Amino acid sequence: MKNDTIQMGHGSGGKMSHDLIHNLFLSAFNNPCLNKLDDQAVLEIDGRRLAFSTDSYVVDPIFFPGGDIGELAVNGTINDVCMCGARPLFLSAGFIIEEGFSMKDLKKITESMQRAAKQAGAAIVTGDTKVVDKGKGDKVFINTSGIGIIEHSLDLSAGNIRPGDILLVSGSIGDHGVAILTKREGLSFESPVQSDTAALNGLVEEILRAGGDGLRTMRDPTRGGLAAILNEFAEASRVGLHIREESLPIKPPVAGACEILGLDPLNVANEGKLVAVVAHEKSEATLDAMRRHPLGKDAAIIGGAVAENPGMVTMETHIGGRRIVDLPVGEPLPRIC
Repeated sequence: MKNDTIQMGHGSGGKMSHDLIHNLFLSAFNNPCLNKLDDQAVLEIDGRRLAFSTDSYVVDPIFFPGGDIGELAVNGTINDVCMCGARPLFLSAGFIIEEGFSMKDLKKITESMQRAAKQAGAAIVTGDTKVVDKGKGDKVFINTSGIGIIEHSLDLSAGNIRPGDILLVSGSIGDHGVAILTKREGLSFESPVQSDTAALNGLVEEILRAGGDGLRTMRDPTRGGLAAILNEFAEASRVGLHIREESLPIKPPVAGACEILGLDPLNVANEGKLVAVVAHEKSEATLDAMRRHPLGKDAAIIGGAVAENPGMVTMETHIGGRRIVDLPVGEPLPRIC
């Protein structure tokens, strides 16, 4: 690794995160489940398949347009569990709280966590609490882990993608990252941007029904945005992925904010969207099913898998050119989840 100390970019979901995971964590913890690098581990116990995932949340600010750190923690782990098609059942919640933190705010956060879990059909069944000295933390950090049951026979993984498969995204990209940034920096735009934080398990059920054995994989594009997920797909499957800029669903306020701030919407985090890869013959049925669900009404086909340029993501731009979509470098938006 190039750095002797941890940098903010190591948490970006981009190149530095990729290097940290591959050069340190995979080397230390090497095993078949982990090495797939999916959003969750799929475990078989007594003939039943379970999905298990964990995530930590350090978002700043903890209350933001469209949600808060508690709702985000529950929804984020629900989404990681259900990206393999699992039905989420149980969650844990671990809190690291800074001395002096408002009890009123902590109550508000826990209540939003309970609402989010109940809405997703899951229960928070275990947890932990630690308190650190004032000045040794930043209000509150939350870790959530989740377990779900897989009730189908599909093997969904990024390594399954084949040339000819179609890429779909469930809705507008970049909403969450822009909402966090504008709140943190005190920016205002004519049309305020709301975080898209949401539990996607209901949408996933519709995709499973429509995609069937043509469904290859799903992933929610959080840190590093759509660009990071597509590069992970291309690397895992050793195919090329090609997308069209004109097909990307981006809300005008998000596009405007990114232009002003010098950000690429492809690199900006989402917390209530997913990318699905399906066989060509199932793509229209899957798109229709997504659009019938409230969380997929703006779903779009954005491109597909090709045999050329294996391991690489390319994009046809608005003006007809072609550019490489690489992993984000550095950390343009720290602490967005």
